[in-house]
Amino acid sequence: MENTSAVADFTLGFCVAFCSPPGVLGFSELSFSVEPTDVTASLGERVVLDCQAQGESPVSLRWRRDGVQLQESGGVRVLSNGSLFISSSAPADQGFYQCLAHNRHGAVLSRTSQLTVSDVLSLVTHPVPAEVTLGSVVRFSCAVSGSTPAVISWKLNQRSLPLDSDRITVLPNGVLQICDVTMKDAGNYHCLATNVASRVRSREAKLTIIPASSPRPLMNPHIIAGPQNIGARLHQSVVLECFAEGNPQPLVSWSRADSKPIDASGARVLGNGNLIISAVKAQHSGTYLCRATTPGTHNYTIAAGNLTVLVPPTLVEKPESQTRPRAGTARFSCQAEGTPVPRITWFKNGQVIHSNGRTKMYNNKLVITQIIPEDDAFYQCQAENSQGSVLSTSRLIVVLSEDRPSAPRNVYAETISSSAILLAWEKPQYNADKVIAYSIHYMKSEGLNNEEYQAVIGNDTTSHIVDDLEPARNYTFYIVAYMPMGASRMSEQVTQHTLEDVPLRTPELSLTSRSPTDILVSWKPLPPKLSRGRVSAYRLSYRTATDEQIISAELPVPSPNCIQYILQGLQPDTIYLIRMSVSTRVGWSQPSAWNSHRTPKTSSATVPPAPNLELEPLNCTSVTVRWHLAPSDAVIQGYKLSLHPDGQSEDSVLQLPPHDHQHTVTGLNPRVRYHVKLLAFSANGEGYQAHQMVNTPGCPSAPNRRLAALPPPDHIHAKANSSSAVRLGWGRPAFSSGKAVSYSVRYGPVSPSDASTVHYVQTSEQTVTVTGLRPNTRYEFAVRLHMDQMSSPWSTSVYQRTLLEAPWSPPLSVRVSLIEDDAALVSWKQPDQPDLSVTHYTVLYASQSSGLAGDWQVLQREGTITMALLEKLVSGNIYLVKISASNPAGDGPFSSTVELRLRSKRNTGTPSIDGLKHIDETSMSGIIAGVCIALSFIILCVFILLTKSKAHYYLFFLFLFIYLFIYLLLFFLFFLLIFYYFLFFFILFYFILFYFILFYFILFYFQGGTNLMINQTGPVMSDAQNKRKKWSVFNNNQKSNGNKGEVSNRSVFIAGVLILCIEVTFSL
Repeated sequence: MENTSAVADFTLGFCVAFCSPPGVLGFSELSFSVEPTDVTASLGERVVLDCQAQGESPVSLRWRRDGVQLQESGGVRVLSNGSLFISSSAPADQGFYQCLAHNRHGAVLSRTSQLTVSDVLSLVTHPVPAEVTLGSVVRFSCAVSGSTPAVISWKLNQRSLPLDSDRITVLPNGVLQICDVTMKDAGNYHCLATNVASRVRSREAKLTIIPASSPRPLMNPHIIAGPQNIGARLHQSVVLECFAEGNPQPLVSWSRADSKPIDASGARVLGNGNLIISAVKAQHSGTYLCRATTPGTHNYTIAAGNLTVLVPPTLVEKPESQTRPRAGTARFSCQAEGTPVPRITWFKNGQVIHSNGRTKMYNNKLVITQIIPEDDAFYQCQAENSQGSVLSTSRLIVVLSEDRPSAPRNVYAETISSSAILLAWEKPQYNADKVIAYSIHYMKSEGLNNEEYQAVIGNDTTSHIVDDLEPARNYTFYIVAYMPMGASRMSEQVTQHTLEDVPLRTPELSLTSRSPTDILVSWKPLPPKLSRGRVSAYRLSYRTATDEQIISAELPVPSPNCIQYILQGLQPDTIYLIRMSVSTRVGWSQPSAWNSHRTPKTSSATVPPAPNLELEPLNCTSVTVRWHLAPSDAVIQGYKLSLHPDGQSEDSVLQLPPHDHQHTVTGLNPRVRYHVKLLAFSANGEGYQAHQMVNTPGCPSAPNRRLAALPPPDHIHAKANSSSAVRLGWGRPAFSSGKAVSYSVRYGPVSPSDASTVHYVQTSEQTVTVTGLRPNTRYEFAVRLHMDQMSSPWSTSVYQRTLLEAPWSPPLSVRVSLIEDDAALVSWKQPDQPDLSVTHYTVLYASQSSGLAGDWQVLQREGTITMALLEKLVSGNIYLVKISASNPAGDGPFSSTVELRLRSKRNTGTPSIDGLKHIDETSMSGIIAGVCIALSFIILCVFILLTKSKAHYYLFFLFLFIYLFIYLLLFFLFFLLIFYYFLFFFILFYFILFYFILFYFILFYFQGGTNLMINQTGPVMSDAQNKRKKWSVFNNNQKSNGNKGEVSNRSVFIAGVLILCIEVTFSL
């Protein structure tokens, strides 16, 4: 029926479109060139929501908030370009905004924009006092609520908590974990939550450490805090906590319940077992198992948590614009994907459509029958869930014609079988010779919003067999005649009932035992599509697994609520096989497959009863299991759940906590029958088991394409040339016509913000380069073939994302706020660049002197985070901060430098010599070398002076030259190594040493005057000199004669020559 309907739709559209007068197909475009986007504003901040429409003038714009038309006021007004201006944002301005564009052809709605006003943070969870034993673990939690994210930090006794230890972990969600606690961990803890709007502090919680009087006893692993069921937005970072204790400390590992591998590229372990998944994707959804194991043993415990990735809606099938004649039928189809499942809403000229006699909605389709001129309008499909909304626009043009045939007459229907009805009629009374086709319309008579089907046949017959109908159903039929200039009115309606048939399938059985000697068999009534008539009886057959004798019980159906039967008098601890057959008045269905169930063992202990089980397939790969227990005296300790395909044995059993009454099993195969078994257990043992079967449905396939005379182009391929251009190519279909052909290319962005913007390009080539695209945007392309006023259906869509564009503008509104004496919060906004994807931000900060020297501290934050905490700042400094945005295409420019001035602290303690703290080994080695060289020179000088040798004088000057050379060498060495602290001391020391040696030499070797007297016979000593005690060292065996007035033996006299002999006495 679906294919028949599709053929009819295309055929009628083709006929009317190309037989109508010229100019009829001039679709008047009305679309948005700029749509509002989500905005987060601070309290009192100005807000502008942009909106610009294009189309046939004049175009007027109006705004709606939460679906109600917005009234302008002093603080809220619409600008001349259509944008909405809010002068001072307040909490009352929060909501969902839409722009409505209107011209003479109709109206269209823009995408939904959410305005969020940052409010003051409030703490919803405060840390509570704790008392733990030395060496154990402790956990504090802190949670806040607010419209914008917050950074949470912890303090111990009013001081920042050191996070450089492996024992201490702070999770992004505000949880503080401390392992192997010591006495230093005792004290008062509190958390601080900060965002751009406010900063709040929690109450203090005291941690008391109890000293261990003896070694800690061995303890099995115990999970203090396991993973929770989390719903996370797409690309958000997720924390799955797993904090375990035991003695010895257990090892924590992670796995998925569906045995799929965890994506290692985006996952990491934080602390002692917490799983962090960065930028979650749809494939990350599933149940995660945290396992804590005692090292070297098989002793472990497991905790489970379900992660659901919330995905904004996307349209996988969009409604297409149509041209239909008056009295015709128009069908618009819209299919969307997302998590949660999107809700489809239809709009006509911006107003919500409600079902009435001619307009019906079912299965996300909009059907308009008996079209009238007032149906000429813009129709929009909106898919919406908690993560956003997406819109797609189409147009219905109604073609009017006065020369129409009358309606077909005397319509007659006759039942042929349980799935076929014969329909016959007479030709119209007027203009019957101009009829080119008949359209048969039919739908189920019972129920609301039933889908209407359509079949088109030629004008050479006035009868048709409609098949593929459901048995035991009433159907309503009417017929419309078509001619080139339009359609007739609908004929009179007739109703006919199909015959019953044997049931198509048996119901799924649920098997439980209330005692060791009975089995409760229950089932749900078959839907009409499967029962194919009224069920008159059920037949239950059962036997033991070891016995071939079959026992049957036939159960008449006095009412539709006959859905259970108890098999009694059975043997305990025995496997029974059970199956069922169903009958209508026509006959019995095929029996179901055998289902096995073991009756419980006989026991005097009180065990939990069997749970009441309810199974619901969520989709083709997931099943939700719900249960509840009847009141009993047993204390439930947990549940055991197993699920396996039909024909396979149980492979694993999942243990669930006692407070759970629902669990979702994912990763199943479509169209497979599964056995689900559940039991409760207590201290007395396992309880009675509930056993039920469920069939997973088939996954939805792509909608069938309409058939047409011309085949669509094939081998469509696309390649991105740049961030704004995509090259598209395709092949010409294989048909034997040499006529000229042309192509239409349809393209538009897939993203929710631009889903209503669709553009077209005409070409006669088989390649085209589409330009003017947005960077990093996923586009959908389709191609249609035209020949001889005929058109093919659109080809299969291909998708291509334009290349990423590097940021060319810096982040905006960079602000630095001091929140502590040594900490500051930096916040900023995304660069003002359309369709920019930012993977991370780089924050550079440094003191003013370090910044000028190029010594910057670097922080990096994910692209979804627009704040950072600067810590360990030094008081009295001026800090410079600048930020840039980056993505895989490159790094953007840095923002303007923002200054932060920190106040100086007054020092009240004893001053210290800071320079001494910076003496390193190299500097000390230089000082020691200098001192050693100086001392060696002093010793050498003393040696030379005492020897009084002429050669030693020369040696003295040689060493003096070497001294100056080494002095200059060490001077430049210290200068090049920039030993500023020691250069001054080095110069001072060597200058003092140099002048000391020079002064000594001049004093003793070059002093003026002598006590010698010289006569013609030579030098003569005076009496005073002779009386003086002389001391000479190394006199070369020459001694004084000791006589007064005698000439020294060392004296030299030559007649006529004045000889000056100087003797210097070194006395000690």
